[in-house]
Amino acid sequence: MNFWKGKKVRLRGVEPSDAETFFRWNLDSEMSRQLEFVWPPVSGERVRDFVRQQSLKMLEQDAFTWVIEDAEGHAVGTIATHHCEPQHGTFMYGLHVAREHTRKGYAAEAIGIVLKYYFEERRYQKATVSVHSYNAASVALHEKLGFRREGALRRMIYTNGEYFDQLWYGLTKEEWEASPFKL
Repeated sequence: MNFWKGKKVRLRGVEPSDAETFFRWNLDSEMSRQLEFVWPPVSGERVRDFVRQQSLKMLEQDAFTWVIEDAEGHAVGTIATHHCEPQHGTFMYGLHVAREHTRKGYAAEAIGIVLKYYFEERRYQKATVSVHSYNAASVALHEKLGFRREGALRRMIYTNGEYFDQLWYGLTKEEWEASPFKL
């Protein structure tokens, strides 16, 4: 049994060979808008260097970046933990699934694997995620998984000529354990 494998996805570390996939993903401006902002174009060499550096990283201060693969072994996205606070037992994560792979359950299962790891293996007690208010798919996903909306910072995101709220969602270990979506 592989801890990092579910029914639909497998999480794995970043490999140098992922550079072309990351470069292709970077060309999707709407995807970058969902994550942060519309990024300026970067060179293939810059992407190769970034991916090479990511491929060398281990779990650092409990943070890590995984590539999400589908059942056929194709990279469909990434999930990365950050702001890991072992003293308080809290962590955050960011998620990306390429447009052509959305709405197939990959994001939910990847989140479930990461939650299981941090709650059951790393002794964390709460996950927090920030979602842009215009990202209805991410809002719906996190609410379906049992995350509770904990607040909103008004007009914190500027994109496409408009201001949007930054929404904060949280899920405790106990809420996750009671969830029908627990792996």
